Amino acid sequence: MPYRNWCARRTVLTAALVGQAIFGFSIAADAHPHVWATVRSEVVFGPGHKITGIRHAWTFDEFYSAMAVQGLDTNADGTYAKDELEPLAQVNVESLKDFDYFTFVRRDGEEDFLPLKGPEDYWVEYDGTVLTLHFTLPLETPLDPGSTKVTVDVYDPSFFVAFGFAEKAAVKLAGSAPGCAAKVAEADPEAAEEAKALTESFFSQLGPTSNYGSQFAQTVTVTCGAQ
Repeated sequence: MPYRNWCARRTVLTAALVGQAIFGFSIAADAHPHVWATVRSEVVFGPGHKITGIRHAWTFDEFYSAMAVQGLDTNADGTYAKDELEPLAQVNVESLKDFDYFTFVRRDGEEDFLPLKGPEDYWVEYDGTVLTLHFTLPLETPLDPGSTKVTVDVYDPSFFVAFGFAEKAAVKLAGSAPGCAAKVAEADPEAAEEAKALTESFFSQLGPTSNYGSQFAQTVTVTCGAQ
């Protein structure tokens, strides 16, 4: 991933969700993270019970959500219809491409992540309190999970955005063979406490290959059969 300091990431992500270059207020005084997202995901299986993609639903925090929908109620009826939010969904997924959609899939024991195609079936909904982004990321090549464990991580390497899986129904398997299961690991609580003591200066100096945010990831492990 190309180098981006926290200001650049703030610009891209808030532009994607708010439709502006930056927020109309300062957030630099507070340490990372600046945005929180609750994750619910489905591991999608296709023909031959191979994994074909990951279907996400990311629900953002109330403060961020309120900023994101400002000015999008174009008919001023007090609600946010799907067509009113469609441009937001479009610019959102286009911007997230630069960040690998914060989604990292690989075979157990391998370092390289599996390549993903562009998002499909994406839309945004707002329930009056929180904003949820829905989208599906197909794998370039379907993966047979019968011979290897598969891991899925959702995180922001810079930790500008904090992703955490929902407490209930966090991960589902759609169309899997009998005997498949998914387990969500707990994030390292000590890492979270240490991060609270860090300043924005620390994050602004992270190098181009930094993967700082990975330590906060709740790894999903998918197993099928006797593994």
